[in-house]
Amino acid sequence: MTSCDPVTLEIIRGAARAAQAEMEALLERTAMSAFIREKKDFYTALFDASGAMAVGSDLPIFGDIVAPVAERFPIETMREGDLYWYNDCYGSRGAVSHSNDQVFLAPAFHDGVRVGFVMGWAHFSDIGGLRPGSLSPDATDHFQEGIIIPPSRLMRGGETNEDLLRTFWRNSRFPTQSQGDTRALMAAVRLGEKRLSEMAGRFGPAVLADAFHQLLARTEQTVREKLKEIFPVGTTRFADAIDTDGQGNGPFTMRLALTRTPDDRFIFDATETDDQAPGPVNLLMHPDVPGMALGLYVLQGTTGQVLNAGGPRAIDEVRLREGSLLMPRAPAPLGLRGLTMMRLLAALHGLVAVARQGQAPAAHSAYVVITLRGSAGGKRFLMSDGIGVGYGARPFADGTDAVYFVAQENYPAEFMELTYPVRLRGFGLNTDSSGPGRYRGGCGVVREFEVLADEAMLAVRIDSVKNPPWGVAGGMNGGSGRAVVNPGLPGERVLEPLSDGTILRKGDIFRIETGGGGGWGHPFDRPAETVLRDVQGGFISAACAARDYGVVIRDGALDAPATEARRANRPATALFHRQEYRDAVA
Repeated sequence: MTSCDPVTLEIIRGAARAAQAEMEALLERTAMSAFIREKKDFYTALFDASGAMAVGSDLPIFGDIVAPVAERFPIETMREGDLYWYNDCYGSRGAVSHSNDQVFLAPAFHDGVRVGFVMGWAHFSDIGGLRPGSLSPDATDHFQEGIIIPPSRLMRGGETNEDLLRTFWRNSRFPTQSQGDTRALMAAVRLGEKRLSEMAGRFGPAVLADAFHQLLARTEQTVREKLKEIFPVGTTRFADAIDTDGQGNGPFTMRLALTRTPDDRFIFDATETDDQAPGPVNLLMHPDVPGMALGLYVLQGTTGQVLNAGGPRAIDEVRLREGSLLMPRAPAPLGLRGLTMMRLLAALHGLVAVARQGQAPAAHSAYVVITLRGSAGGKRFLMSDGIGVGYGARPFADGTDAVYFVAQENYPAEFMELTYPVRLRGFGLNTDSSGPGRYRGGCGVVREFEVLADEAMLAVRIDSVKNPPWGVAGGMNGGSGRAVVNPGLPGERVLEPLSDGTILRKGDIFRIETGGGGGWGHPFDRPAETVLRDVQGGFISAACAARDYGVVIRDGALDAPATEARRANRPATALFHRQEYRDAVA
């Protein structure tokens, strides 16, 4: 094989990331649904000729994307112009983790030689199922969550199977939107296929193949070496829990263990995790996820690295238990697996925190999703809104405020009012939701709107209420979220945090408050002047400053003598603020 020199390797790495970014820009600009166009809930990646992901974005949720297709359509039989499609969670062993996510995959060729694959993935807002939006806490069966597409060949040699597309669109309550999203995703994949072929033409297929091989090997080696720096020989344990499954069951605890053997093998074990849930919070976790998530953590700030399939290769063995929350048996519902996924990512940080004696981020909240469905002006509408939360504080900085997952975004207020029958009454930070600490956790969000439609049905997805995000190294819990109808009015009611079927009528006010991230370090170690700025900026209240930080603020100014006296009585805090989880990792 022709080798790729270091300079060419960096040029190819940059070209691959540029191709990926161009695919995502095309998808964002041409999709019809708000969840793709505004929320940016999509992803692209480039793979080598064997199907290993060589260049991907910083989104650690994927497994082996190519394998489910290759099992049905052997790679050697694929032709130029082919396009493959699936959203089958169980059929892909969790490479797709809920049915709204559509994966389109195409082989790329140059002069008749297969040089790799390109993939486009996006969340489609409605694919049928029990309720509009296809995601409902009321689902108790995977078949209630929309149409299931097994690995299928959508195009053969450039010719499209239109009947397959029409069948898919017919299962959506919003077929025009689904058509636009499908065409946008197909166009993005075709663009990526062209760019990958051009790269092979510029550098040669052999050099491109060696470049991808080096990128994969470099990531694996870097992740493995950094894991060796973090984890001592032996077993490190951590546990965390989600509150409920929407069916009255819970909490559900994930119990994780990472073992480093004397010969430096890494074994991830989640077999002691609770049994699968009757409701849709099960996560069909692909075995690649722990290595991808830990890879995302350890590669932060590492120049020249990309997150790819080399991350999962650094974990030598992944042990899961069939019938558990992280490996449910079909047809267990999966639609709200995002709650469990976010808790899993936090728990992986918990493993790092235990191994490094607190030198790791605190827990984040799970991003919140609300769905408002109904009719207005003679047309049906579906407002699926993912809302940002606070992320955990770090050993060197505050947590990030108002984050919707990794690279996705909150809806702008102007967009919501122009698109849906709602009037925004408030949108800002959720004061006092951040976990107190030397570095405070990130704040969640408050969004309040008035319903303008005659009637609409609301679904809410909030976690971390009974089990708020934990703090580290003396930091305190992050705050919890809640959903309230007509706050402060005679008809005020607080909704169940995981619920569906709430009817709102014209003039009703709905207020959603999202949770914050855990704090890092003892709150009394936060400089008093910084606490004052937090109060002035609306991140925390003066009452919180006095209660949790020992900082007394009177008439908007720091009361230094009172602060000094209050901080003289420094309370003790645990490494992990919640006693039950500290015990779980002991």
